Amino acid sequence: MNSSTLSCWIVVNGYLQHEKFSDLALFVKEAAERKGIAASIVRNSELIVSLENSTATLIHNRNSLPDFVLFLDKDIHLARQLELLSLPVYNRSEAIDICDSKAKTHQALANHDIPMPKTFFPPFTYEGIERQHFDAFINIGQALGYPLVVKEAYGSFGQQVYLIETESELIELVKKLKHKPFILQEFIENSRGRDIRINVVGNKVVAAMKRTSKHDFRANMTNGGQSAPHIPTEAEAELAIRAARILDVDFAGVDLLYGEDGPLLCEVNSNSHLLNIYECTGINIADAMFDYMIQRTSNQ
Repeated sequence: MNSSTLSCWIVVNGYLQHEKFSDLALFVKEAAERKGIAASIVRNSELIVSLENSTATLIHNRNSLPDFVLFLDKDIHLARQLELLSLPVYNRSEAIDICDSKAKTHQALANHDIPMPKTFFPPFTYEGIERQHFDAFINIGQALGYPLVVKEAYGSFGQQVYLIETESELIELVKKLKHKPFILQEFIENSRGRDIRINVVGNKVVAAMKRTSKHDFRANMTNGGQSAPHIPTEAEAELAIRAARILDVDFAGVDLLYGEDGPLLCEVNSNSHLLNIYECTGINIADAMFDYMIQRTSNQ
């Protein structure tokens, strides 16, 4: 099997209408076509997942199933269904699921000697059941010190991340978040307004950029941050590759913080936005991704 005979579905979310997502899908499709792959952009809303007679089925309006799937969405049930149909899916559903949650990511990396900010996981509560006692959060705040960072488990582009300066601010935010899953972390002052994004494909660093912000503790470009090409240090590259390998992602954007004693793992994005780093570095990571997927699919 070679790339000229391969077909691919690029699965995207059918309900995200923002231009940057459609631009990304077209950008990736062009990379596939440069490799001679017959690529189709498929919305998750076009695919109906079902079980019939206890067998995984997929209702769709395409002529046939593809040779492999590049999954640019977070519809975990759909990704798992495609895997049940014996389709190679990149990234795998389990990897997407873990990376989609900051809480799951940090716990998956625990006990692997991955340097990370000190992290606390709040006591769970059910939807509709408000927290009445806040001793646990008072204790966490004392352990972390202020300012500290609260991150909702699910969020992208630096959104749903809060810098908390006081105990009263923390209690008010906890009340506001209600049953939403979140984590609490020490604030890395040395990394205020700056971080590093390293894109890893097949356990190799393909591109990296440094992001900075003069007006926000977050460096994300969506929040007004600026970017510049970056050559990772050996420690930075090794940390990004080790995190990607532990989480078993085929490719990812790994975000690192500037710790006092070396890089710290911030988060791992299984569906990183490739256009930003292309505009910054001129490196098209989608090309490396398809080279990797062609090799993996052809060897199966």
